Amino acid sequence: MKKPIFLTLTLCVGMLIGCDKTTPEANNAKVSEQLKAVPGTFADQTSNFAFAFWKQHNTIEDNSKNHFVSPLSLHVALGMLLNGADTKTKEEIQKVLGVSSNITEANKIYKDLIENLPNADPKVVNTIANSVWHDKAFTVEQAYLNDLQNYFKAKVSAEDFANPTTVNKINQWASDNTNAKIQKVLEKIEPSHVMFLLNALYFKGDWKIPFDPKNTRDEQFLNLNGRKKNVKMMSMTDNVKYASRKGYHAIELPYGSGNYTMTIMMPQQSVSSLSPDAIIDNLTLNEWKELNKAMTEQKIIIGLPKFTIEYEAKLNNVLQKMGMTTAFSNQADLSKISPPAGKVKVGFVKQNTYVSVDEKGTEAAAVTTIGIELTSVQIRPEFICNRPFVFVISEKQSNTILFAGKVVNL
Repeated sequence: MKKPIFLTLTLCVGMLIGCDKTTPEANNAKVSEQLKAVPGTFADQTSNFAFAFWKQHNTIEDNSKNHFVSPLSLHVALGMLLNGADTKTKEEIQKVLGVSSNITEANKIYKDLIENLPNADPKVVNTIANSVWHDKAFTVEQAYLNDLQNYFKAKVSAEDFANPTTVNKINQWASDNTNAKIQKVLEKIEPSHVMFLLNALYFKGDWKIPFDPKNTRDEQFLNLNGRKKNVKMMSMTDNVKYASRKGYHAIELPYGSGNYTMTIMMPQQSVSSLSPDAIIDNLTLNEWKELNKAMTEQKIIIGLPKFTIEYEAKLNNVLQKMGMTTAFSNQADLSKISPPAGKVKVGFVKQNTYVSVDEKGTEAAAVTTIGIELTSVQIRPEFICNRPFVFVISEKQSNTILFAGKVVNL
């Protein structure tokens, strides 16, 4: 049995807020119009991915640990990887992500998310950053780098991977893009590593209805193992959205202007057989939509413990169980990053996360790191005669040179 903290940031796709002197109502109208421009199928696909990923991760994680993951950060990072994949590797990643087979179409939606999501609510801070780090001795297809820069706004850095300071640079980038909440994503660079793809997601939102610190008191929290622990329990009684579903109930706590929310789901006390795991297992796109439709505003007595989680997880096993297997093998086709197929593979996918919840609001951050490494397959050296060269024709037994030539103009 797991005991995760149930924290779902419902991320609404927003629009760029212009610099003109429009009213908040006008800006909200613009946001609504922009939302219509993002295909509903894409939102459904990413939600399906989020629940599938969360479920699979929940079955693998240590049942004595809380966990906190970012499906969005992982989705964007894998989207960057997808642009470098081909053949079976590409098909598997597409299937896991649930994105269109038209990569350009998917890239345009990623671009919209990266540009517009941070502007969905001017009262909430939400930043999305991407970067690509590769060994300067490793040849990368320029078209691949161009796509990551154009669609993912990725910073591209060619570094000396043998120099220990490169790790510091990558970690500093992670820190800079998470308000210093995630300061280390790499310990060292292995000799086989040739590239890292990173996504950083940062969120800071004040509650639309803050908890009064005067109402925070010591209470006992019943852990899944039956043991009780003293916690700082925040409390309020106010009008919030609430729904009672089969076996569980939920509330929605809004941030800022209300475009971002935290949805908290908890088993009904009367249903002793339902566990937090069961809630996760039963979550589907349809159940999520039904839950949101069932939400109605009413006066609720709310108690929420203050908590902070710092978390790290390697996601290779999770992604392989979801169907993305070839990318981790010597048969990986990442030839759009650097040809030929079989030259490089995904060595690891890991996520570092942070979340803190208090009376004022929530601060959360995630960095997803994908490590690309050389395969163990012997790579054929390239010898392309596309510049001046010389040649010799000889007889091997007598070691006699018959002809020698030079080609400088063809």
